[in-house]
Amino acid sequence: MSQRTYHDPLHGAIRLDRSDPAEALAIDLIDSAPFQRLRRIRQLGTAFLTFHGAEASRFTHSLGVLHLARLALNNLVALHPALEGHRGVLLAAALLHDVGHGPLSHSGEEMYGMRHEGWSGRLVREHPALRDRLEAYGSGTANAVADLLEHGNYGCSAIKALVSSQLDCDRLDYLLRDSYTTGTSFGQLDLERILAAFTLAPDGNLAVHPKGLMAVEHYLVVRNLMYRSVYNHRLNVVCNWLLNQAIATARRLGPGQVWADGVMARWLWQAEQLDLEDFLANDDLRTGYHLQRWMEEGPEELAEPCRRLLERRLLKATDVSNQSQERRLELLAEAGQLAEEAGISAERSCGLQQRESRGYHPYKGGLRLWDGQNLAALEQRSALVRSLSENVQMAWLIHPAEVAPRLRRLLRD
Repeated sequence: MSQRTYHDPLHGAIRLDRSDPAEALAIDLIDSAPFQRLRRIRQLGTAFLTFHGAEASRFTHSLGVLHLARLALNNLVALHPALEGHRGVLLAAALLHDVGHGPLSHSGEEMYGMRHEGWSGRLVREHPALRDRLEAYGSGTANAVADLLEHGNYGCSAIKALVSSQLDCDRLDYLLRDSYTTGTSFGQLDLERILAAFTLAPDGNLAVHPKGLMAVEHYLVVRNLMYRSVYNHRLNVVCNWLLNQAIATARRLGPGQVWADGVMARWLWQAEQLDLEDFLANDDLRTGYHLQRWMEEGPEELAEPCRRLLERRLLKATDVSNQSQERRLELLAEAGQLAEEAGISAERSCGLQQRESRGYHPYKGGLRLWDGQNLAALEQRSALVRSLSENVQMAWLIHPAEVAPRLRRLLRD
């Protein structure tokens, strides 16, 4: 067939046409085994245990990013026709930006200790189904896409910004999609206005026309709210901690005490030697199956975190962000003591998770406004954006529900 349509719940019909060489490339990449694997990788990791609708896949998200990148490029090409020559690299990079994700997406990065950008670059460079098709499109395309995904390097800074920046097509899609699937209501971005406001500054970098300022401010506020209410939700923090406990325990106990098939054994105990085949063989299905087997057959110290996850008997998380670092550590010790007194292993049930969040980084690829005459940093023109630049520290004390009343009394004292 010369045309293909994907019916997306957010964007409607995403149509690709083989008569366009870049879209033909995208179709072939979608049909490849590495990309099809993304159907078996949840976009939001363990968030489905908190938000029951959060079942979307990286496959669906990646198609959305492809769609938005094409729309953005079409708008820019109308103003700067020379950008048309980058269409193939942009569409391929937008589509493949997450191909290196491990099981459960960012949750998997934490528990397995991996970085998806590195694997995305390696797969693009080395996997025949991706590399050969990219090279057939144009010599050097595979390396160009891999360098863009892995290192953020590309000769055209505007194209790079559409793939990876503080206002890229990845972020635009995942904020919309994650808001939709989790049932939160703040993710209603004015996509059309944002994409129409993209332009090029005199230095060739991507900029935003002032007519899109309020839409971009709204986007940054939404991003801040989504991190606070979804990505850093206290139960997500608990689930990720439990996953980390399970994998760390399996690795520590070793193959003599822990069952694992050949693929999982290499992920656990030979991670630095993973080849492409072993990497692609692990997904949410294989990892989930091992969690189930460990719950049923593993040593109790491994079975416990698996059971808490699979049966959703989660630990509690108390916000201690307003406490000093010294006091947080004191509370962790006190939680451990209370847990032991209740007959619960402190090591397996108590932890401290700390994160930093910033809604906008003015010095990390900061956005600029360009009206054709004046160029200004976004934060210079917007007090709202300046307020989002402040660093926010978050901390949660993880503990069993059984000790929660006494812990909270300690916090009130």
